[in-house]
Amino acid sequence: MEIFNFIFRLGVVFAIYGFLWGIFDIGLRLLTASRQRTLVETYLIKACKYILLVDVTFLFCYEGIDRHLLVQNQVILTGIILLTYFVGKMQTSQNRTMLFQMMGRGLPKMPLFLFNLKAEIGVIVGAMLLFGLFWFYPQWAENSISRWFHESILDIEDTPVFGFIFQIIGFFFMVSMIFRVINGLTFLLNGGKRPKNGGNDGNGSSKNTDDFIDYEEVD
Repeated sequence: MEIFNFIFRLGVVFAIYGFLWGIFDIGLRLLTASRQRTLVETYLIKACKYILLVDVTFLFCYEGIDRHLLVQNQVILTGIILLTYFVGKMQTSQNRTMLFQMMGRGLPKMPLFLFNLKAEIGVIVGAMLLFGLFWFYPQWAENSISRWFHESILDIEDTPVFGFIFQIIGFFFMVSMIFRVINGLTFLLNGGKRPKNGGNDGNGSSKNTDDFIDYEEVD
């Protein structure tokens, strides 16, 4: 139960962080007017977003407000959740890009979604390496920016209305993570093959067993 509570808490943290980052991103877009971002700009901003998320999330691995009591099992669980979250976001972006590419063949004015698999993997690897570095040098996670986000997340979490909304998002995040872990374990136990669905309706069609609520942060 303690694990589920911590995953739920991280879901709330991710949701509020996404909300705060969304405000910052809107400000950046207003400064650049309607100019389309380049691939380099897109992944530089995403790298900053992921690195700061790793930094802020690491601060929630401490017990209470004691910055000297780091809960190691929470650090390990947080690392797994962050990696699962980043990979899920990458798959979502990749699928969305493929979808709009197919839809845009006959629609030249379709919006352009920049996606580069190597850059995406590079950003994720860099963010996770930084998280591992914080394990050995936790004092590096303490800076003015991460503390501001940490305190802002706590303040919003305690707000009656907004706090309740983000708690709902945190619940669906927890459910999503549980399904992702189950699907991942099933995938490994089946030797890297997708499990066959036994629920055939007799016409050769079957339901997708991988359908579950996919958490999307507030952007």
